[in-house]
Amino acid sequence: MRGDHIGLRSARGRWVLAATVLGSALAMLDSTVVNVALPFLGTELEAGMAGLQWTVNAYTLTLAGLILLGGSLGDRFGRRRIFMAGTVWFALASALCAVAPTIEFLIGARALQGVGGALLTPGSLAIIQASFAKADRPRAIGVWSGLGGVASAVGPLLGGAMVQTVGWRWAFLINLPFAALVLLVAARHVPESRNEQAAGRFDVLGSALAALSLAGVTYGLIGLDAPLPLVAGVLLGAAFVVVERRRSPDALVPVGLFADRVFSAVNAVTLLMYGAMGVVFFLLAVQLQVVSGFSPVAAASALLPVTGLMLLLSPSAGELAKRHGPRGPMTLGILVAGAGFLLMSTIGPGSSYVLHVLPAVTVFGLGLSAVVAPLTSTVLASADDWYAGTASGVNNAVARSGTLLAVAAVPPLAGLTGDAFQDPAVFDAGFRLAMLVSAAVMAVAALIAAVAVRENVLDPQKVKA
Repeated sequence: MRGDHIGLRSARGRWVLAATVLGSALAMLDSTVVNVALPFLGTELEAGMAGLQWTVNAYTLTLAGLILLGGSLGDRFGRRRIFMAGTVWFALASALCAVAPTIEFLIGARALQGVGGALLTPGSLAIIQASFAKADRPRAIGVWSGLGGVASAVGPLLGGAMVQTVGWRWAFLINLPFAALVLLVAARHVPESRNEQAAGRFDVLGSALAALSLAGVTYGLIGLDAPLPLVAGVLLGAAFVVVERRRSPDALVPVGLFADRVFSAVNAVTLLMYGAMGVVFFLLAVQLQVVSGFSPVAAASALLPVTGLMLLLSPSAGELAKRHGPRGPMTLGILVAGAGFLLMSTIGPGSSYVLHVLPAVTVFGLGLSAVVAPLTSTVLASADDWYAGTASGVNNAVARSGTLLAVAAVPPLAGLTGDAFQDPAVFDAGFRLAMLVSAAVMAVAALIAAVAVRENVLDPQKVKA
């Protein structure tokens, strides 16, 4: 059953959009806040670079491994219900992170946070797709993208202020009042929707194989000297593909989704783009504090232009993609964002905000504003409406997997191991190389978008009903 086909400009439409924005912002806020707090929690909990990587990746690992299951649960039992359950879980896990006595405890609590994120994240976009009238969906997704960008930059700012004043633990406690607000708005205003045709058993085996495969590959990439987990992860990934093909139609990932060339291509773009962005977000805040001498608040403020640009331009980007096709905005946006990464490679000792940081983050923000809404709209338009939650879950899983694998692989390959975050010279050299690698990955993503995305995929006559 679908939602009520609500109009975007109606009072209820604004409330529904508010709930989805707040929910996705909750997960985004946490991930960006943690990046600013990394040098401080690493020092207090006596963690090296591997510990910092796992602080980020433990959350991303369970999120990526279980987000497909979260989307399927929403399609089956109700998207609003699972969305709210994930919000409660996320809040409780955040409280555990705030009281962590050791880095190992924190990593475990972060993994629990990822489980909550896997339940609430796919519901955000699926609720939009199922609730709004078809003609309003691209613009609704554009507004969602723009307001979500606020969290990606305001998050570090709040985190920096708390780290600098009351301590890094409050970077997790801030999630609790946000979660309460999400629950209040969702309970009062969001219509329930589900896939009435969903039947059969859940693909527990597929979920386990996906999570274990990502865990093995991540462990192997972070260590670089642990080939057995890496090989095991690759083999488990191959087993996941085989199992999913044989279990259709009860598969965690319906094989038919990837029969659409655009759906497959846009997910490939997502994997590369979010992998490159994940490396940037992981390293930039640390570079600004450890190498350039910025305070936590100043380092967090560096990304504020991205917030403004996303807020101002994302809705228009969604509308532009609807009218003229998504290929142009996606391709150009990815290339511009990659150019921002090239500019970031010049940030180093003695860099000033105005001369070095501001141009880089502005260019990155312009590119990101152009690409996020068209990419998201294209993913959802390429899948049948009955699979809104599953399609959203697949794309989110791909994005998180890209971040997970890139954050695991690129820092060690760039020489950022051991106590590198405490050595400005070592960290600076590794950061510069990582930015160049990230820019190259964005160029590959842009090439795929230019070649494989159809211009008419968002045409209302082409969108699947």
